[in-house]
Amino acid sequence: MPPKPKITKDMIINAAFEVAREMGADTINARTVAKRLNCSTQPVMYHFATIEELKKAVYETSDRYHTDYLMKIEKPQNGVMLGIGLNYIRFAIEEPHLFCFLFQSGFVVGNSLLEMIDSEELTPVLSAMKEATGMNRAQTKEVFLTISMFAHGYASIIANNSLEYDEELIKAHLERAYRGAILAVREEAE
Repeated sequence: MPPKPKITKDMIINAAFEVAREMGADTINARTVAKRLNCSTQPVMYHFATIEELKKAVYETSDRYHTDYLMKIEKPQNGVMLGIGLNYIRFAIEEPHLFCFLFQSGFVVGNSLLEMIDSEELTPVLSAMKEATGMNRAQTKEVFLTISMFAHGYASIIANNSLEYDEELIKAHLERAYRGAILAVREEAE
């Protein structure tokens, strides 16, 4: 008789990530993950003492997935931040359960906006934006904060089914906010 396949910690995280994508993070539990892996709940509870631990691991996986998604800019706009902003909003449309988990569940990395902007996960986004704008890191963060709050507002409203996605209108608004944020930061530097 062949040995039973070994269920690894990574397999459990990946299965729980898929559960979160399809049904929401609230549905992550030992039974839903075990069902996805076609195994008993024992391997899940062996690798994770609590479901909270598993959700934290899934949050980290979701955050990396989100960062990769943001950085895949199909048609570079006049600024990298515009492409990132549109991708942020598209993510809310295409991955609504993950968007809600990442930004509306209480699992957010850090307790404040300033802690979030200094997180390791945002380094690729800020680096791309810094390179595109030619601004220093502090200026880049200021522009990022303005645009991210603007894009987050749109994304949250759309993710909660309160607004229809109109890419041209949103793109025009993002471009305006982006230009305004850059202008304001440059004026403050003078």
